[in-house]
This record gives sequence, C-alpha cells and structure tokens, in this order.
Amino acid sequence: MAKIKINGKEIEVPDHYTLLQAAEAAGAEVPRFCFHERLSVAGNCRMCLVEVKGGPPKPTASCAMGVRDLRPGPNGEPPEMFTNTPMVKKAREGVMEFLLINHPLDCPICDQGGECDLQDQAMAYGHDFSRYTEDKRAVENKYIGPLVKTVMTRCIHCTRCVRFTTEVAGISELGLIGRGEDAEITTYLQQAMTSELQGNVIDLCPVGALTSRPYAFHARPWELTKTETIDVMDGMGCAIRVDTRGREVMRIMPRVNDDINEEWISDKTRFIWDGLRTQRLDRPYVRKNGKLVEAGWSEAFAAIKSAVELASSDKIGAVAGDFATVEEMYALKMLLQSLGSTAVDCRQDGSAPSNETGRASYIFNPTIAGIEAADALLIIGSNPRFEAAVMNARIRKRERQNNFPIGLIGEQVDLRYPYTYLGAGADTLAQLIDGKNEFFEVLKKAEKPLILVGQSALTGENGEATLKAIAKLCDEVGAFSENWNGFAVLQTAASRVGGLDIGFSSPLGAENIVKSSDVLFLLGADEINLDQKKGFTVYIGSHGDNGAQNADVVLPASAYTEKSGIYVNTEGRVQMTARAAFAPGEAKEDWAIIRALSEVLGHKLPFDSLAELRKNLFGNFPHMANVNAIKTGDSKELIKLGSHPVKLGKQTFSSLIKDFYLTNPIARASAVMAECSALAKARLTEAAE
Repeated sequence: MAKIKINGKEIEVPDHYTLLQAAEAAGAEVPRFCFHERLSVAGNCRMCLVEVKGGPPKPTASCAMGVRDLRPGPNGEPPEMFTNTPMVKKAREGVMEFLLINHPLDCPICDQGGECDLQDQAMAYGHDFSRYTEDKRAVENKYIGPLVKTVMTRCIHCTRCVRFTTEVAGISELGLIGRGEDAEITTYLQQAMTSELQGNVIDLCPVGALTSRPYAFHARPWELTKTETIDVMDGMGCAIRVDTRGREVMRIMPRVNDDINEEWISDKTRFIWDGLRTQRLDRPYVRKNGKLVEAGWSEAFAAIKSAVELASSDKIGAVAGDFATVEEMYALKMLLQSLGSTAVDCRQDGSAPSNETGRASYIFNPTIAGIEAADALLIIGSNPRFEAAVMNARIRKRERQNNFPIGLIGEQVDLRYPYTYLGAGADTLAQLIDGKNEFFEVLKKAEKPLILVGQSALTGENGEATLKAIAKLCDEVGAFSENWNGFAVLQTAASRVGGLDIGFSSPLGAENIVKSSDVLFLLGADEINLDQKKGFTVYIGSHGDNGAQNADVVLPASAYTEKSGIYVNTEGRVQMTARAAFAPGEAKEDWAIIRALSEVLGHKLPFDSLAELRKNLFGNFPHMANVNAIKTGDSKELIKLGSHPVKLGKQTFSSLIKDFYLTNPIARASAVMAECSALAKARLTEAAE
C-alpha cells in the first residue's frame, strides 16, 4: 500500500494504482476518454490531466502515471496531487477545445445523444464557446459489418476499440492508420469484423463514431424503460439490461458482473432482440386434417385431454428446451408425476451427466472467475469461442498474463489464443490418462489445473464412459484439493443445470422419450430431432420453430424477456430474470399454461400463483432460494465416478455448435443473426477456396 494526498485528503491505495484510480478512490472525479479499467493504458486523449506537487510545471496524464512513480516531500511527506486547481481546469478546457475542433455538431441525429461521454464532459469541463473558424475535417465512413455502424468523422482517436479487439477479443481487426489530421480508425481492408464480441466496441466508444447498426434511429435513451435481467443465449447467465419502449424490446446492453461476464456480452446476446418480435406464437393452434389451425384455449386443452386419456401413463413424456425456467420444468414434472409418468428430460443433446452422477459432474466447479486462478488448462470436446464467447475472452485474459499452458483435445479451430493441439478424440484422452502424452506432466505440475469439458465429449454412446475417464484424469493430475476443484463442464443451455438440479432427467434420455411417447410435451424444445416421434405432440413455446411445426397442439408462451424466472448457470449459480416486456396476443407464462392444463386433466397442481409455485419449489430444493449463490459440487462424487474402470471408443470430439449465430429459435427468427450467419459462411467458403 502507498500513502498519497489528493486535494488535501490523505488516503492509502495499492501501490500498483494509477493516479487516476487513486483519485477515484479518494472520491475525486477525473474525466477520461481513452482510459478503461479493462484495457491497456494508451494515454492519448489527455483529458485526465492533474497537477502533481513537486512535479514538472505542467499537468500530468493521471492514467499513465502510477502512484509508485511519485516522489515524497522533502521531509518524507506523502506525495501530493490536485484535480481541481486553476492549472488543471485550464488544461482540461484546452484539451476539450482541441477535441471539438473537428467533431461535427450533429448531436440531434447521433444515436449516442443523451448517453455520450463527449457531451457530458464538454458540459462539465469545456468552454461555452469555440475560437476555431477553420473548416472541420471529414472522414469517409467505413463498412465494418452488419452490427456496428460507423460515422468516423466523430472519432476522437481514443483507440479503445483497437485495444479491445486486440487484447480482449483476440483478433487485430481494427487499427489506427495515418498520422496527424490523416489518422483514421479502420479495418484496413474495409471488411466485416469477424469477432463474436465485436458489439462491445459500441459501449466502449465514448462518442458516436461506433453505434449499433440494427438500433440506428429507432429510439432515444430517455424514451426507454430499462430492466436489469439475465441472458439465456448460452449457459453463462451474463448480466444484461433490456431496454423496452412500450411492448417492444429495442436493445440489449451488458451490465457489470465481475464474477461472470465482467462488462462484455456476445453479439448473439446483444443483437438477438429483433428475433423476439418475429415468428412469434400469439394464439393456440390445433392440427386438423394435417394442418395447424387457430383455436381457443379450451379447444386446445380439450384436444390434449382426449389424447392423454387414450395413452397409458408410462407412454407420456416431456422434453424441456434450452430456455425453460426452473419453475416451469418443476411444474411440468409435477404434472407428469400426477399422470403416473417419470419420463422427463432436459438434455436435448443426450448429454450423460445427471443428478444421479452428482452435481459436481455437470457444473463448472472452479467458477468462471476461477479461470484466472488456474495455472494450466485442458479443453476437451469444446469450442468455447462459439459455446461461451465471453468465457473465451476470460481464458484469453488469463493466457495473456503469463505461464498458462493450454491443451486441446477435439476439433482444431481458431480460439483467438495459442494452444497445444493434442488430438481429435477419445484415443488421445486415453493416452493422456495413461501418462503417454507430455501434457499430462504439465497438468500434474500445475497447482490448480483446470479441465474444461464440452458437451460433444459427453454425448453419444460413450458419453458416460468419457465422463468417468475425465473424472479419473482430474484425480490423477491433482485437480481435486481442499480449495480447488478443476473439473469444469461447460453447459451451452441456460436451462440445463437447473433442470438437472430438480431431477428433470430420466435414464431413458430425451431421444428415447421422443421415440416411445404416445403423448409428448415439448417445453420449448426445438433442438431435438422429432423425425422419429410417433405420438400426439404438445408444444409450449414462444416461436414457430421446429417444435411447433411438428406439434399437434401449439400453446403460445412467453419469451425470456417477458417473464420472471429462475435459471442456474453453468457454474451452478442461481439467477433470476425480470420481466421487461409483455407477451404478444394470447401468449401466457409457461407455468400458468401448465397449471391451467393440470386442472383440465383432472390433476390440479397445488399452486395458483408464481409465488406459491416458488414456495413449493424452495421447500424441495432450498438452494434455489439463494439467488446469486453457488451450491458447490462435492469432488468426492467425481473421485468415486473416476474409480470405475472404463473403456473409451474411437469417437472424435467435434463441437455441437457449428453456426454460432443460429443456435436457438429466437436466433433463427432474427434477420440480423441470419445476415451474420451468411457472412460467416461466405468467409469459410473463401478460406476453403
């Protein structure tokens, strides 16, 4: 710790702090444009100037000078700095005047208007006049893809976007070319950006040079109602803010959560919102003469009742989709139990781990933030760049620090950071367990080795054997200790951990439930193959996708932004969404549909409200009441799992996600995601040629 006096107030701060961070710790506000806590220091906007006592007779850039760089007073007094002297005030006014020389006066038509750092700081630290009468510089706008709109005349060359793409996203797609008045931020060849995190440059840009292309000219920030909630596009549960106007979602923004997503979100999370409006189910449908026709709720329920009465109890099944909340899965499980069936499953991909193999076998035990504490990483059957883009940025962050060897078993792809490719599948894993691969020693020497397991390794006929083999490997390399559990399953479905926690799984598996059920309930399940279904199918969901097209009765439900629900993310953290908008037409919340249906079927469920349902849920699964808390998995379960002898086959581990942009029904309904997918395919075709 170091002592420093700021504006006459003496405080202690860590000695690695910059003067800017020290000033903020003392409660002094320091303006900035180029400085960002999660990016390297550039020191090129000069807005954060402060005065250092005993220093040079000119202001100092507080973002580029550290506390340890200051000299103490002549008698050993703590070094002193000021953020509010006349020298500082004049210097900031001068810097602001220079920044505004070439900045266009187009605030009325700028999408950044109302939430612009340049506007705010010009008001607080600038002059109310300009002394410059020369013509302003104009810069040609660049095409950098369908997601980010550019008006480069507004750019103040803070280089935040350049540093983000290089340091966080891991691909140098943006750069500063030219010098002086000819300096420009560009993609060099004016091609579309390829990063799955590129939308974050919109939040980073302190002016209106980079804004959201799909959102352009749609709304002003003061028109929007802002709701803090959770993302469900992958298994991470990133913190987001949904902005709505009336009944429509207008945009999705990230919130800061250092334990999960820091302040980044993926492009799929950010730009999915147009898919919430299209292909929506807004009324019930019943299949008549091979075609789905509109019907009332009573007619739809009557059709379901007739089918259930004709079916035997052991021939009724249910499969939950990737967006299902814990409450609705719990309600559907209760309904099927009352009908005499236990054939329920939330594992559409046929993944092996279940609540029978123990909670530690299906969660990310080291936690997402724990990646930064690991000192070696082995990725098995996963492409985290597509399966959890924000987590991939966290891995890259750890890799950039130092001494972090990474090995990969599976598909050889570009992960945006260097790694050692070990092999394609189970035979490589078997060699590693036998100690015949040099990466075994790397893991063995590590104090906190982390083994990241993707879903492709845990699915198929040998999924259970692979799970046991990886548990054995973790035990042999010392991944289990008193304060560390390095077994990390990366779930790709937001509903998966919550569903397994409440026992929404069956030894039959989702595929067999589909094949054998005379009455099949699909709770938003669109990713499972329904070609072999034989019975009467009921689809409860929000979008007209695969499940609805194959259903005999369609019941319209709410999307994730239109209901409050509990999810459990891949690390086992209980989270709760908040309602940001209302469902269209006659669509209802899923739990309410199931509750109403239960009464028609003569098996009325014991709750009439969401609060009563949650009370019942918390009684059986108390950890669900602890929002934002993690119920840790027991490594002893994994040690026991790894003690069973297994025989691995020859299967290869290829990521289940082939198209990052079209992984769910909301994404497939989005025109923006369709354009991004087409661009990505075109790039792959070009690369192949």
